[in-house]
Amino acid sequence: MRLALFQPDIPGNVGAIIRTCACLGVGLDLIEPLGFPWDDRRVRRSAMDYYDRVALVRHPDWVTFRRARPGRLVLLAARGSVPITEAGFASDDTLVMGSESAGAPPHVHAAAALRVRIPIAPGLRSLNVSVAAGIALHEALRQLEALRQLP
Repeated sequence: MRLALFQPDIPGNVGAIIRTCACLGVGLDLIEPLGFPWDDRRVRRSAMDYYDRVALVRHPDWVTFRRARPGRLVLLAARGSVPITEAGFASDDTLVMGSESAGAPPHVHAAAALRVRIPIAPGLRSLNVSVAAGIALHEALRQLEALRQLP
């Protein structure tokens, strides 16, 4: 299982997601362009000492990412058709999240085999991307029972 961020905008969110991926033993793909300079100290500050503990791969664009990760994509979208608790995850899935400002563009939606949502209270738009990533990864790993293998 991997998590992919499509053109993320906010370094603090990426840092928090790096930390989450490290703690859960999940690899992370960053699909560029990023909305901030990669050497921004806020990313490392948010990721803390977990930065070097995650299998992180940066891809210069969507095409390069798809060549590297040809398997099933599961898109997390505020208006996804399947509640996350009803989705069936596989160990080789890549969970994809769109950018904070624009979400995922149509070609990313089209590439996804499954579009899931995290149900939230009526009238609200969405969760913070780093919070949503943690919830989604936890649910996917719970379904796969991979959480039991963590110490």
